[in-house]
Amino acid sequence: MSAPESDFRSKLIKRIREQEEAIKRKMAKVKYKIAIISGKGGVGKSFISANLSVALATMNRDVGILDVDFHGPSIPKLLGLRNRKMISTPTGLIPVIGPAGVRVVSIDFMLPSEETPVIWRGPLKANVLRELLSMIDWSDLDYLIIDLPPGTGDEPLSVAQLIRDLTGLIVVTIPSDLSRIVVERAVSFAKELNIKVLGVIENMSYFVCPKCGSTYRIFGKGAGMKIAEEMGIRFLGEIPLDPRVSECTDEETPIIIRYPNTEVAKAILQIARTLLEEVEGKTD
Repeated sequence: MSAPESDFRSKLIKRIREQEEAIKRKMAKVKYKIAIISGKGGVGKSFISANLSVALATMNRDVGILDVDFHGPSIPKLLGLRNRKMISTPTGLIPVIGPAGVRVVSIDFMLPSEETPVIWRGPLKANVLRELLSMIDWSDLDYLIIDLPPGTGDEPLSVAQLIRDLTGLIVVTIPSDLSRIVVERAVSFAKELNIKVLGVIENMSYFVCPKCGSTYRIFGKGAGMKIAEEMGIRFLGEIPLDPRVSECTDEETPIIIRYPNTEVAKAILQIARTLLEEVEGKTD
């Protein structure tokens, strides 16, 4: 190795260590760090991440949410924060303030436009995530919710490596039996990295006909609860299907704010209470 190459390598290693120390200092101000994962896309993971964050904030918790889905960031839209930008200060990047005071960080805030694609390979994504985590000024938080992209690839692994004291992982699934394998893979991912699995949330569990009141299990029955029982982890709750979820997504408003009396909103609030019990040992 030539002298310039050796010098560059030494500077790079020093920079990485400085960033990792900065992450450690900043994460020390966050009581509970919870990552939300799904084995595959299309199960409503980001919808749950966004609404669960707001639910916790309404329970007098200081909450932040980190959108790690670099290729498909959706948290800003779900919380009505598109086209916003983070502010750079001497203490670091200041998150955008969302509904109920939730502090939000997303790669979407750093792109020139919504149409700008993120064409990054794994090592680059890991570097960007490390630098981003080292720069964010979350201040003091009770909860940091980390919305991971689907699967168990680069971003989930990088989060696990950079945030060493993760409180735990929540797995989101739907009730179809087909989702069993991908859920088991996500749970195995957590166990391999020695991360506690806080529980399973089953989304799109059932649909209640508004005309006749009949309940329909469109995607199957109870796969989420069955998986939780078989794998010895907690079942945090089930969330029904409701057309107003799509309406709220289009209107960029969390359903627990727009329609607080719906079964969906009530289910999310109950899951938030169950999570407080699991993490803090108490409910509100």
